[in-house]
Amino acid sequence: MASFIVLNAFRRKKQGIISTMMVSLYSSSTIKTPFHSSFPPLRSASPSLSVGSHIQLGKRDHSVVTASGGGVSMSTNRDSHRSSSQVAEPLFRSVLGQMETVYLNRNPTPKSVLELVRSVDDEQLCYDHLAFRTFGIGGYGIDSLASFFLDYGYTQMDELRFPAKKLRALWFAPPHDASAVPGGSGVNGPLPRVFISELLVEQMSTQTQDVIRKYTETSPNGRKYAALSSALGSLPWEKPLSSEFEQLARESEYAAWTLANGYALNHVTISVHRLKSHLNKIKKLNQFLEEKGFKLNSEGGVLKVSPDGGLLQSSTVADSTSFKFSDGVTKPIPCSYIEFAERLVLPQFQNVPESEIKECHRRDGFEVGNADKIFESTNQQQLSRRTG
Repeated sequence: MASFIVLNAFRRKKQGIISTMMVSLYSSSTIKTPFHSSFPPLRSASPSLSVGSHIQLGKRDHSVVTASGGGVSMSTNRDSHRSSSQVAEPLFRSVLGQMETVYLNRNPTPKSVLELVRSVDDEQLCYDHLAFRTFGIGGYGIDSLASFFLDYGYTQMDELRFPAKKLRALWFAPPHDASAVPGGSGVNGPLPRVFISELLVEQMSTQTQDVIRKYTETSPNGRKYAALSSALGSLPWEKPLSSEFEQLARESEYAAWTLANGYALNHVTISVHRLKSHLNKIKKLNQFLEEKGFKLNSEGGVLKVSPDGGLLQSSTVADSTSFKFSDGVTKPIPCSYIEFAERLVLPQFQNVPESEIKECHRRDGFEVGNADKIFESTNQQQLSRRTG
């Protein structure tokens, strides 16, 4: 029986203590893990805006951006506080590849979209960013997953806040010196940004807090294996009851999604401006996909545009997948989706010849108004459009 073991030593300094985590990933379908999966088995892998108030996060100074209707994401210097890699690149990309495999096996729409775009644009297809959701409690929040990326050399950038949704997020910039596989696409291409959000659990109702604490507190060590949980497609806590999922969904569809999907990749984002065909403009790509029958998130309009006009985004409506709850009830729940982002050349670089334009010449960061609407891609109101 063919199997392989990836031995992963994550070493991080925290409060002067070096902690080492050894992780084994097996390709055998009979792998036994402490995580819980209720999804079909995987196929094998081949309210105004306030800007500029500052908070201190670790040793970095970050601009806080809050959203209830739009605004500008402040970007810090990418080259400052660059950390060195403590994880070998082949291992890092292998883990990203496993995350991507789980994502594509569970979500037919992203898989179909990627195949369709590649059929038209057979050049390198790059990801703009990967996105994850977490519970901001008991160590299960942003930091639990961010450590994996920081250990590889990613840099923590801006914080974004979404008061109405009771969410906060951080995004992380990839290291400049990462070597993409020549001609590689997706996770084998230029490394993407990473966007990790968390539910501010303590701001939720007592009933919702009780449900979330029930699962995070009974599996307190699950947070240590966030990247592994995502790569295996397994929950870091016990399977929930269907009634608890519904209870969370009534207050926060984000909370319900996270309870059932855990650290699963929430979405990948195609870097539209890096495409080589006529689809390298997001309006043309949106039209192309809608003509092919794909439903796009219509919240706030199909095309989400930052106030500065430099960041244009859209996304599909999330797929639904069959989920078996711990009480034996099986029902469809929202899974993941695929996003599209076009970053325009910044005004100060408008005179740079098109052939010399690089990613550093384009609008960076994220836009809270855009992201606030993109979150809706997994909400029931949008999912109903798939059959409406």
